[in-house]
Amino acid sequence: MFRCAAILLFMILSIANIAVSSEKPNIVFFFIDDLGWADLGYMGSEFHETPNIDRLAAGSMIFTDAYANAPNCAPSRACLMSGKYPPRHGIYTVGDPRRGNDQHRKLEPIENETVLNDDFITIAEALKTNGYTTATMGKWHLGSDPTTQGFDVNVAGREWGSPSGGGYHSPYKYPNLVNQKPGTYLTDELTDEACKFLEAHQEDPFFLYLTHYAVHTPIQAKEELTAKYQKKPAGEHQKNAKYAAMVESVDQSVGKVLAKLDELKLQENTIVVFYSDNGGHSGATSNFPLRGAKGMLYEGGIREPFLCRWPGVTKAGTECSEPIIGIDLYPTFLEMTGTTPPSGYELDGLSIVPLLKNSEANLDRDAIFWHFPCYLQGKGDPQGGPFRTTPAGAIRKGDWKLIEWFETGHRELYNLKNDLGESKNLLAAKPIIAEELYESLETWREKVQAPIPTLPNPKYRTKNKRQK
Repeated sequence: MFRCAAILLFMILSIANIAVSSEKPNIVFFFIDDLGWADLGYMGSEFHETPNIDRLAAGSMIFTDAYANAPNCAPSRACLMSGKYPPRHGIYTVGDPRRGNDQHRKLEPIENETVLNDDFITIAEALKTNGYTTATMGKWHLGSDPTTQGFDVNVAGREWGSPSGGGYHSPYKYPNLVNQKPGTYLTDELTDEACKFLEAHQEDPFFLYLTHYAVHTPIQAKEELTAKYQKKPAGEHQKNAKYAAMVESVDQSVGKVLAKLDELKLQENTIVVFYSDNGGHSGATSNFPLRGAKGMLYEGGIREPFLCRWPGVTKAGTECSEPIIGIDLYPTFLEMTGTTPPSGYELDGLSIVPLLKNSEANLDRDAIFWHFPCYLQGKGDPQGGPFRTTPAGAIRKGDWKLIEWFETGHRELYNLKNDLGESKNLLAAKPIIAEELYESLETWREKVQAPIPTLPNPKYRTKNKRQK
């Protein structure tokens, strides 16, 4: 009798375990705006305080070589949502590709799309076919209404690239987020809305895209946090008290959302991803030891913090140095959730699930690429010009990275393993490697039909020509 009871109990428990293991995992995706690779405590910041993100890192797999698909906001987001490289969707930059003085531009840049075409199947649309409730909260930047592109819930998402109206402090008016009470902080409100969503959909599989406007300009923070950092000794590289306070507000958001998952007993069936859309803005933070900043194809403009906590799959506190990039998240989320890929829809990225299961694995990928055929104003051009970047492209293959500048054909080759700060151009010293990377870059451009600007700018003034 006892044997029969034991067998029956085992069968019941086995069925329960199968039911739990087959349950679709939720996804909470924190996507932060302009957060630099070195801005967080777990990444070595001695000035910014991020205890909640640091705890998340301790329980996650940390990716040291994660990249954005572009050095600024909109194209990175378009790649993330569509799963395609910029030449596939035509969003290369934010707004006007001619940003900067007309007289300094040698070439006419490639025209830029500002809205993600409805023909593209977003990751949200794909997940909805598998029964997921989808929500975006915060910055959208790909059109006027994300609910036309797969999101059931939209809070504060429009075509805006930065906070509208009063900035981060109310009063403000966003879709489904109107607050006329003076002084409420936007990051906090988006967090509260995210927690309400979790409570309302705790019985459903969900995809929560918490895409904070922070820490994008304007640099506006809560007064009490700003005062805290004003009293704190500045770090060697990071010293902006208001920016540090904004980073801490993001950290508080992470802490509050994770606490809500715990409260609702959702933590064991919820995948948490933390990522940034491009490098830190040089006017607000330092990306040291990386070279460059937002708007540049140097590491400081495109290398991002990236964490993934997947209970039962990722091993807490492990690191992975395999290069990954934004377009990889689409196929990753499909595989994580058991979602069938959209029929006939080509994805440019690779699922990183093999890495999440084993940090020593590799993706067997030849290279990753960037294409930025536009101009951005601001200092940073390595040849001494008045731009953060002139039209350029880049490739990373193994430890090697090549950048090509389209105005002149100037190229730079770096070994990132030995020279993370990209301080020594090895083009002349390693011509065979440089040529191999360039051939791969050209082959990729042909495959994705990447347009390269060649048309001279009639407003360009020869006397302003830079020495290249």
